Amino acid sequence: MVQEKTAAPVPEASETDDPSGEAVSPLPSRLELPARVAGVVAGGLLIFLAFPPLGLWFLAPLGMALALLAVHGTRPRRGAWLGLLAGLALLLPGLRWVSPIGIDAWLGLVAMESVFYAAWGAGVALVARLRLWPLWSAALWVAAEWARGEFPFGGFPWARVAFSQGESIFTPYAALGGAPLVSFAVALCGGLLALTVSRSFTAPRTSPAQGGARGPRWGRAVAWPLAGALAVPAGALAAPRYGDEGENVTVGVIQGNVPGRGMHPLGDEPAVVLGNHTRMLHQMARDIREGRTPRPDLVVLPENSTDIDPLRSEFARSEIDAAVKDIGVPVLVGAVVGIGEKNRATRSLVWDPVTGPGAHYDKQQLVPFGEYTPLKELVLALFERASLVGKQSVAGTRDGDLRMGPVTIGAINCYEVAFDGIVGDTARTGASPLVVQTNNATYALTNLPPQQLAMSQLRAVEHNRAVITSAITGISAYVTPSGSIAWRTGELVPAMNVLTVPVRTAQTIATRVGALPEWALILVGAGAVAVAWRRRTRGVGHSVIRKDDQQVGDA
Repeated sequence: MVQEKTAAPVPEASETDDPSGEAVSPLPSRLELPARVAGVVAGGLLIFLAFPPLGLWFLAPLGMALALLAVHGTRPRRGAWLGLLAGLALLLPGLRWVSPIGIDAWLGLVAMESVFYAAWGAGVALVARLRLWPLWSAALWVAAEWARGEFPFGGFPWARVAFSQGESIFTPYAALGGAPLVSFAVALCGGLLALTVSRSFTAPRTSPAQGGARGPRWGRAVAWPLAGALAVPAGALAAPRYGDEGENVTVGVIQGNVPGRGMHPLGDEPAVVLGNHTRMLHQMARDIREGRTPRPDLVVLPENSTDIDPLRSEFARSEIDAAVKDIGVPVLVGAVVGIGEKNRATRSLVWDPVTGPGAHYDKQQLVPFGEYTPLKELVLALFERASLVGKQSVAGTRDGDLRMGPVTIGAINCYEVAFDGIVGDTARTGASPLVVQTNNATYALTNLPPQQLAMSQLRAVEHNRAVITSAITGISAYVTPSGSIAWRTGELVPAMNVLTVPVRTAQTIATRVGALPEWALILVGAGAVAVAWRRRTRGVGHSVIRKDDQQVGDA
């Protein structure tokens, strides 16, 4: 009688298995999990420290290396929750600026955004079994940042690694492939550092007869990833530089300040914010007449520089018109204007001293739960604060190129500076300089204003444009096309200046190619995951066959 044999269970791959036969972790098994948890948490914190206001940009690749070392060699499920921990460690402090809206809003946003890092961790656990895994891991990081910038409700691309590199050795990559290429370069550098550390423990040494000393094979195994980690930032030096074109424009910038703080920054008394800005326009006009200030070609006011709709209020219209006539040049006014009876638009409005309000740009990338309410009925039923949104904003449909005096400026409204497509589309119109009108009053003295300024620095290099930021409470600034901050204000103070800035028309490679580098990297990462998954499933199947064959032989 032939006894029926059942297949023995297939043992899962060890967490330290590697296709090359290297043991990934040299730690005792009881210490491996705590070490991995400590690694991803430390990695996420180091990446956070790379962001302004501290701006320790060189910590970003080191943090990436720690996170990758912690995930490398794990199964996808463990990689996912390790990636989640890395995301929490980065975003809990990185998005602390959301807390003035509510602690629940801050923690909820962090939890939602950290899910994308969990997906990254699972992907890294798969592709880390392939050759050149630092390359595939870096491409997956770009894919995770892309997904965060798209989903849900139009995405939330804050705390992208590229935005920690506003002025660093990696910044020139922005002129080649935009923010995605900068993130990729930092992640690749971190991955190569991780490979260097891993190989320093696992690469073959000389024979025991030679005392176990590290020999040529160990040196070669460690040298090439270390050389690659150094070559990645050095490669940014080859990015094209764009020279001055001999044309300048003089821009007045006004930061009027607001009376309120937190969730009620504009205060309870109407027209105070309007008065702050028109009064400073009159002051700038007096300074020009008395020779203390050069005459500008145009003046930029911040987002929400009037708290009353000047297209519906005769009082607001006359106040702005009188101030613009006094200064005698076109003024870019930031206003929220009514659209019908139930809607509104956040508008950049060109106000001419002769003809009054004219051309305008309406904000395209709206802030969910700030300018409109997704899932409105449900959200209003659950959260009383959601009613503070009031009328629902309507998104604009055109780019921000606006003619003002001798130039066509590129208007970008606050939240939009974080979105590649909005800024890129405006830059491709030929507009120069770029002008960012912003209202960060709710988040004054948090890490939001310096983070947003770093975005302007990266955009300046990405598109070879001077960037003027006019913020209602700060930080207002002038960023040169090379990404350097030439002038900036403090926060919660009124301030103004007249700046001479270059007008550039040459487009960078990044401006011309748009999202192509990002999509290429996403496809590379997705392809690596597909290959790794196929090899993983085929490898399990082959193990079953070998076990079954052995059992038949034994029978």
